[in-house]
Amino acid sequence: MGDIKLPKHMFLWSMSVIYMFAFASLYVQIPGLYGNDGILPARRMLRYTGKPLLEQLQDSPTLLWLGPQLGLDTQQGMELICLLGTLMAFGAMVWEPLRDALIFLFLWVLYLSLYQVGQVFLYFQWDSLLLETGFLTVLVAPFNLFKWKSTVSKRHDGITFWLIRWLFFRLMFASGVVKLTSRCPAWWGLTALTYHYETQCIPTPVSWFAHQLPVWFQKLSVVGTYAIEIAVPFMFFAPIRSMRIVSFYLQALLQVLIILTGNYNFFNLLTIVLSLSLLDDEHMYFFLGHRKQNKSQSWTQTLIKWGTALAELASYCLIVYWTVVYFELEINWEKKSISSKTAFTYHEFNQWLKTVTIPSIWIGVLSLTWEIITAMFKCASVRGFFWKLWATIQWAIFATAAACMFAVSLVPYTYIENDSNSKIWPGVKTMYDSVDRFQLVNSYGLFRRMTGVGGRPEVVVEGSYDKETWTEIEFMYKPGNVSAAPPVVAPHQPRLDWQMWFAALGPHAQSPWFTGLVQRLLQGKKDVIDLVQVDESQYPFKSHPPTFIRARLYKYWFTKVNEDGSVPQKWWRRQFSEEFYPTVFLGDPSLVSLLNHFGLKDKGQPKRNADTFLPVTLRAVREYARPLPAPLILWSLFFTGAAICLLKVLFSGSRSSSSKNKEKEAVAAVEKNDQAVKKEEKEKTKRTENSADSDKYAKKRK
Repeated sequence: MGDIKLPKHMFLWSMSVIYMFAFASLYVQIPGLYGNDGILPARRMLRYTGKPLLEQLQDSPTLLWLGPQLGLDTQQGMELICLLGTLMAFGAMVWEPLRDALIFLFLWVLYLSLYQVGQVFLYFQWDSLLLETGFLTVLVAPFNLFKWKSTVSKRHDGITFWLIRWLFFRLMFASGVVKLTSRCPAWWGLTALTYHYETQCIPTPVSWFAHQLPVWFQKLSVVGTYAIEIAVPFMFFAPIRSMRIVSFYLQALLQVLIILTGNYNFFNLLTIVLSLSLLDDEHMYFFLGHRKQNKSQSWTQTLIKWGTALAELASYCLIVYWTVVYFELEINWEKKSISSKTAFTYHEFNQWLKTVTIPSIWIGVLSLTWEIITAMFKCASVRGFFWKLWATIQWAIFATAAACMFAVSLVPYTYIENDSNSKIWPGVKTMYDSVDRFQLVNSYGLFRRMTGVGGRPEVVVEGSYDKETWTEIEFMYKPGNVSAAPPVVAPHQPRLDWQMWFAALGPHAQSPWFTGLVQRLLQGKKDVIDLVQVDESQYPFKSHPPTFIRARLYKYWFTKVNEDGSVPQKWWRRQFSEEFYPTVFLGDPSLVSLLNHFGLKDKGQPKRNADTFLPVTLRAVREYARPLPAPLILWSLFFTGAAICLLKVLFSGSRSSSSKNKEKEAVAAVEKNDQAVKKEEKEKTKRTENSADSDKYAKKRK
């Protein structure tokens, strides 16, 4: 791998954008989710028992313990953290010196503070992935704030950037493996995508069209997903550079397709950011149009080049061959389709997984060792005893940190195979247990099982004043109205709508927060209503909260294309399934019993904070942002930052071009002056020769 200056620069810029999306998206939802009148008030997670601050941080590592010292309650503390995170991430996005290790460390601490009290609304895999990636970003980022411009501080970049590649491998490989180890019939039968587009949490309009694709193509897409998630990740550590670049484009293609067909907030963007660890400067310059001039090669270099190309071609052929064999791919020329089916058993796959898990760890060990040795030789090439010593110290520190992070990550990585996990050294497991609360390393496995095979379950909440006439309460993003088109909300994640999707997969008792939602809707709490509908005109009980509320479970399906090939007017069709939540009202004994059982009953209103500068400012910002849709806020921040970055590039380009023009003018002036001097010297020489000739002629004449 060549130099990684440009990929590292893009990675740090992209992480700033991801953090900005994450903090801004959560900020909009804090009052309704975690406020004093929210669904799950966050103040319940912090018990002020009078312990010293250090003991409180040990119990729960969150900066929210400092709220009372600032005159803030828990809700305002969370809002302050989100605003600080958004502003710092935006600053890092538009100003390179702020893409610093200390800034990213602070961003990581801020998001971890929110995670500690986030409860079920923050327990998503991408939240854990952001925390793990964010901590690694601290190791990757430079110390710009110290104005340290010595080049020796970059000798270890290959080591720390390798950790991003290892995380990317763990994420993709585990996501592919768990689809088969879960024994899900849809994944084993290659029919998962025939259900996925309509049963995922929040589909996009493209999902409807993707759902109409023929079954053979959907099954072939599942085969392609297996190949990209299980086989291709091993190419991340291939000694052939072009194989890593090909794997980057395959992974990016998969993530772009997921973005088009599903609203998965910042997760797919973060996955693409991780894939930047597969690139180098040479390819980035090639992508930007700065192609490297071909140099003449010796016969030995030419031979190595052709040998490498043959090895790469052989690797691709093996992947294609194994895919064809193990999924029995056959082309049907008459039907113009490709048939496929799984040609191996669960036992055979489990044996294969046992065979490759430990070797995959040793591949990681060899790859990391190579990066450490390469960085060591770079440090040895530094001139000057002091700079060489400083580079060596840095190399030793970051090499040790990388080795520790790699070792600790083996514990969650081997969760995919129990026998391999049992072989992990006990000391490593002890180390993992000690840092588990900080989310430094995590296990992953996306889309483990395909839900909604018999129809997408969807909870529909209804309200009434007289228990006779019921009106549906339609949410902004999740399916409800069968005529409403699926929205595009990414990179925002409407966390209530997501949890409504999970709630529909089981009885309401498995989702205690739902009882809190019912209570707040009966009370008519504005903060919770804003999670349902920002536009008050779309909320049917805006004038007065409903007297009764119930919830019913429906099965939803995408509509099909009309016989004439036209698109139908309705996007969905639905059928009533069963009652999900009984009819309740404020003071209902069954509602009070559930609130007491889940610990959600209000225990008096918290004290109002003093009208000091900070609480007043936070309330003013909240009132300004309240009527704005969350996607609008996120994209406004992004395009503003992108415009600033573009203007800086254009300004620096025009300034550099003007300086180049000045240099050219100066050079032209110097050349013109030189030519004038030479011309004057020639004329002077000519006059001297003429005077000499006239003297000779006068002498001859005399």
